[in-house]
Amino acid sequence: MTSFDNSLPMTLNRTLDAIMPEFRELFSQFDLTEQQWRVLRVLWTSNKTTSAELATRTLLPSPSLVGIIDRLEKKDLVTRMRSVEDRRVVFVIATAKGRALEAKVSPRVAEIDAQLRSSVTPEEWEAMEDILSKIAGRMKNPELKNSEIG
Repeated sequence: MTSFDNSLPMTLNRTLDAIMPEFRELFSQFDLTEQQWRVLRVLWTSNKTTSAELATRTLLPSPSLVGIIDRLEKKDLVTRMRSVEDRRVVFVIATAKGRALEAKVSPRVAEIDAQLRSSVTPEEWEAMEDILSKIAGRMKNPELKNSEIG
């Protein structure tokens, strides 16, 4: 059995503990939480997104997402719009103020990302992404063979 300190969960937690403080400090400068930033990041790449899609893409549970969207709405960074075709569907849309925030936050996020990427070669970064995607795919679909997981 792998030692506790060298287990994948602990390695991933140590990595997050090392990289997230800089991101969190940046987000706090704009009165955002990490979860709020995740929601905004998705909305900045789309015109409108359903709450269900936001939950899937941000890895935030739907009950938590409701409160996060409520707080972003109070800050006038997002708005909700009910679908006219299906009243059960609610779209979340970044407001003009929310989109303006992207111009301030995204370049600084890109700088942090570039700094992180510079710690390894591009090939190592790509291999890391591939390996972690394979592990995640296998854990979600244990019946798949390695060749079927990307």
